[in-house]
Amino acid sequence: MDLKWWDLEKVWRLLESEEPLQLSDDAVSATETCYNFLQQVIKDTDADPIYGVNTGFGDLAHTRVSDASLHLLQRNILISHACGVGEDVPEPIVRAMLLLKIKSLSKGHSGVQLATVQRLLDHLNLGMLPVVPSQGSLGASGDLAPLSHLVLPLIGEGEVHVEGAVVRSADLLLAKGWDPIHLGAKEGLALINGTQMMLGYGVMALRRLERISEWADALCAWSLEAWHGRSEPFDPAIHEARNHDGAKTSAARIRYWVEGSAWQREARKQVQDPYSFRCAPQVHGASRHAIGVAREVFEEEINAVTDNPLIFPESGKILSGGNFHGQPLALQLDQLALAAHEWGSISERRTFKLLSGRQGLPAFLSPDPGLNSGFMIPQYTSAALVSQNKQLCMPASSDTIDSSNGQEDHVSMGANAALKLWRVLDNVEQVLAVECMSAAQAVDLKGRTGLAPKLGKLQDGLREHVPFLKEDAFMQPLMLATRDWMFSQDLDTPKG
Repeated sequence: MDLKWWDLEKVWRLLESEEPLQLSDDAVSATETCYNFLQQVIKDTDADPIYGVNTGFGDLAHTRVSDASLHLLQRNILISHACGVGEDVPEPIVRAMLLLKIKSLSKGHSGVQLATVQRLLDHLNLGMLPVVPSQGSLGASGDLAPLSHLVLPLIGEGEVHVEGAVVRSADLLLAKGWDPIHLGAKEGLALINGTQMMLGYGVMALRRLERISEWADALCAWSLEAWHGRSEPFDPAIHEARNHDGAKTSAARIRYWVEGSAWQREARKQVQDPYSFRCAPQVHGASRHAIGVAREVFEEEINAVTDNPLIFPESGKILSGGNFHGQPLALQLDQLALAAHEWGSISERRTFKLLSGRQGLPAFLSPDPGLNSGFMIPQYTSAALVSQNKQLCMPASSDTIDSSNGQEDHVSMGANAALKLWRVLDNVEQVLAVECMSAAQAVDLKGRTGLAPKLGKLQDGLREHVPFLKEDAFMQPLMLATRDWMFSQDLDTPKG
């Protein structure tokens, strides 16, 4: 783990690595230099009060704390701010939070001990992930409550996931023969100031969104084949005329999937297809663009220092500012929720069309409609999920609420944006899975001869897990199996 610029791919590789991670020499040097500088400043009895080092926190910033109480001050901030409630943060995101916090602390502007950073790295390497409740952050002074829970095990408080079980941190320290970390000046504040929960959700959400973006284009092509839709809307000339790169990419992906289709060479009766087919590149492409913007912002944040105050040993400055404020992330997290929702929304409309009894397909894709309901109710489920997403897409960042007696008078609500985004992604993946099932059912009803070869391979892959339905069946397990099959794999698509 070094101080070089990390892109998202590097973060994902590190999170998936089975090899123990270790700090690079430059990270060790930067951490130790900053810590030693802060200790020297504290020894200067004439030094002005430094926020969070020898003062209280928030609206208590004007209260001076004696040197003898500095350790207790840092311990107190951890235990008093660990006020999280609600469902636990998923373990992959807790791993991301640990990695991103280590990255930030080791850049040499936070004033923490090397031992503190190393202990966090031990938790990451050994898979001993803290239990972190998801609710309680305003996304302003960073993710105070969630990050407090993340670092409580350092002092023997809180709980930790160990080999599938939840154990008390105190018991873990005893079992490992580890002493609790004796927090020095500013360490508690450095540990819990920061945007690592918002960013952790964002980093892992982008991984899911990139997969969603590829599946959305493949599903549009799959449904287009089953619907006997027209290919003109995906012609490159149309998208060159508008200049949007996202639409160009989506149109190219859809052409890629229908390449070699005999069905695309057959005459069509309809002059134009519904918007959910005809405008798919424009809709999908706009959401693709949102991913690109968010990637840029998240990569900037991955490589940032977001606690407060910040220490600059080279210039001798200790500066109090607002790098912990989550506004840059909050806006992107809200935008990503809307972008994801649009993929789900247009997917549900294509499913609806496939069930309509038109274009040579039986009503609700049942070989014997009436006696059988076919795919009628999976579309209900999709409609319900899309409707819920509309409610979840209300921007969390449009809200703010006064806190800390008015000292923290504008907050980002980025953590709420992150939690909403994660729920939206769950819903969208299931909506896309229903379209996948429906398109495959429609193709089998038509007979596969003439289907685009690449889509034929997808059809074969799905049929290893979900059968063609000649009559009604227990649908929920099939819907879940389709989703698992889809989102457990990366599609083989052109790069760029």
